[in-house]
Amino acid sequence: MKLIDKVRSTLKCQETEGPFELYVTRTPGYLWARLFARLGVHPIVVTLASIVIGGASGWFFYQRDLGMNVIGMLLLIWANWYDCADGQLARMTHKCTLIGRILDGFGGDVWFFSIYVFLCLRMQSDTIPFTDVAWGPWIWLLCSWAGFRCHARQCSISDYYRNIHMYYRLGRDRAELDSSDKVLAEMRALRWNSSEWFHKLYLFFYARYTQGQEAQVKHFHEMKSLLAERYGDDIPANLREEFCRQSRTLMPLTNILTFDTRVAVMFLSIGLGVPYVYPIVEITVFEVLKIYMIRRHENICKNICDKLLCHTA
Repeated sequence: MKLIDKVRSTLKCQETEGPFELYVTRTPGYLWARLFARLGVHPIVVTLASIVIGGASGWFFYQRDLGMNVIGMLLLIWANWYDCADGQLARMTHKCTLIGRILDGFGGDVWFFSIYVFLCLRMQSDTIPFTDVAWGPWIWLLCSWAGFRCHARQCSISDYYRNIHMYYRLGRDRAELDSSDKVLAEMRALRWNSSEWFHKLYLFFYARYTQGQEAQVKHFHEMKSLLAERYGDDIPANLREEFCRQSRTLMPLTNILTFDTRVAVMFLSIGLGVPYVYPIVEITVFEVLKIYMIRRHENICKNICDKLLCHTA
């Protein structure tokens, strides 16, 4: 079997991965996963290493020396390879765990929180372009809006759309498409005791995260409810294929709004000595792409709903 075929065998869904992600991100991650499997390293150890390496990269972006910035870029790329490797390793060794899933989602937040903090520390004494006024607290406000309001929601909805695509392409068991109501019910059934408190706390925050995703996709939930009402779990293949055929065209946008393109913009702005450009691009360009992606996806779902209702009438 060719290397690239082995890499594909460890992916959740090939259709959600673009050529760049497959060759530049997933393939190195697979090679690291193979090495860790031979050494008997647990996936959680790989995840923790990814968090530490990615978090440490922020300090190198604080420096004004390009060589130090390049080290930070290499560390972040390395951390991302490990972030891919932990999931591939877990699937290869059948060691998928709740704590691993929690840490995997937490890791990226640590990376970018560190990066935003150190970029703010670096820029707060710089002057705002075309003025003699220092950024001061304004750079913290700019990066807070870019990170918490834009970056987080862009990644969240992109992840949701990938899971929606996998849900209809591969089925319920292969996608992490959870309902917030179901997650909340599961959380409320647990107790705050020594054996269940951690799982309960995780489900509390996961429910809030899922509610934030669901709030942006009204027509999708109308379509999902209508399909469930009509067909239950036995949705006709032609309807699945029609949805996935249109949804597939949005997968490149989900990749742009997660890691690779975002980091490329950050690397370029830091390398050119204008790091403030990075949060501005997140607030403008990436936010416009997110709005466009949501509208496209919602239109796909609305059109399928209209067809189903039309056939009923």
